[in-house]
Parts: sequence; structure tokens; C-alpha cells
Amino acid sequence: MTNVLAIAQKELRSYFASPIAYIIIGFFALLFGFMYTSILDWFIRQGMQMSMMGMGPRNMNVNQQMIRPLFLNVSVLLLFILPFLTARSYAEEKRTGTVELLLTSPLTDLQIVMGKFAGAMALFGVLMAITALHIGLLFFFGTPEWRALLAGYLGIVLFGGCIVAIGLFISSLTQNQIIAGVATFAVILMLWVVDWLAESVGPRTGDVLRYLSMTAHLDDFVKGVVDTKHIVYYLSVIGFGLFLTVRSIDAERWRG
Repeated sequence: MTNVLAIAQKELRSYFASPIAYIIIGFFALLFGFMYTSILDWFIRQGMQMSMMGMGPRNMNVNQQMIRPLFLNVSVLLLFILPFLTARSYAEEKRTGTVELLLTSPLTDLQIVMGKFAGAMALFGVLMAITALHIGLLFFFGTPEWRALLAGYLGIVLFGGCIVAIGLFISSLTQNQIIAGVATFAVILMLWVVDWLAESVGPRTGDVLRYLSMTAHLDDFVKGVVDTKHIVYYLSVIGFGLFLTVRSIDAERWRG
């Protein structure tokens, strides 16, 4: 565990040693703030219209009418941001030659992979902390259901973990950060829209395609529903991505 934490700290410091972390955090904060204010403005106007119609604010559900679409928009942001966050993890080390020092250190492949995964997830956690500051303001002006809110955050964290795990694997295959980022984006986009084909194929194949869709599993979480089948799916994708990364690093060690 000590070795994993050391790798995670090194990975996190490397993000902030270059402009990449500040650019990602600033870009995310700007776009999330814009989405937050836009949805909040729509929510307030809807509440005012319902009040004028004599329906009262009781008919407005903060979780379903504001937090849910906000979380779905966050998933779109993660689709564009996280692939380029993970792109440098191994690609940059290969380009600079520091991967040889990493592979010859007294660390196992699993420790290296888990350390890099933890470092990337820590920066992802910073992004989630930004959203928590905005969401927290809603408790001053309304009464969101906190259990449903936690379910939504759980879904977003698992969703982001899948992107990070897949991104680490693809980054381990190349020394070009741009190629790693674009390839990760393409794979995640494919898993995003795969259920669109479900209607044009047979029922069994359609069920498989729906199950493979990352966003199909996220929707229940942002509704406040925690289903074990969705948790199993996300953990399976994360585990498979990390397993492939370990195998890729092992192959790199043997080639070296």
C-alpha cells in the first residue's frame, strides 16, 4: 500500500508540475459553472411559472429537475476531459524514457498500475469537489434528497473510474499523448452510443448492446436508484481495464 500511495503522489504531483491540471480544472469549473447557472435559471423560472398558475413550488423536484440533468451534463464533460487526463500517464513516461526507471524499480506491475489509477482518480476527485461546492448551495435554498444525491455521485465516480481505467490501458500502448487521448475518446464514445444500435438488431443482441452502454447504467444512479447490476458493470469495466494495463506493462517489462 505504501508503494501504491507513493506512485499516486508522484502521479498527482506530475499533473500539477505542468499546466495540464490547472487547464483541466479551470476548463471543467468554467463549463460546469455555466451549466449549473443555466439549469438553475431554468429551474427558477419554471418554479415562478408554476406559482403564477397556483400550483406552488411543492411540485418542483430539485433532484429530478435540476440535479439529474446537471449530472448527465457532467458525464458529457468527463467524456471530453478524462481521456486527455489519462493520456500522459504512460505515454509521457515512454517519450521521456522514465518508464525504464519505473519498470526497473522494486515495484510490481500491479502496484504501478494501481498507483497511477489512484493518482488520476485523485485529480478526478478535485473536479468532483468543485461540483459539490455548487450542489451544496442548493441546500440553502431548497431541500434536495441527499440519498438520491449520493447515488448520483456514486454513479459519476464509477463512470469516471471506467474512463480512467480504459485511458490508462490505451496510454500504456503508445508514447504519443495525442494518439492515446483520441483513442480513449473513441473507445468511450463507442461504449456511449452502442445502445443506439439496439433497436436495429435482434432482441438478444439488443439486450447485450444496452448492457454494454456506459450511459445506460448511469441513468438509474442520477435518478437516485442504486442497482447492484450497474455497480457490477462499472466495477467489471474498471477491473478489466486495469488488468489489461497490468498485462501491457508486463509485456513492456519483458521487451525492455
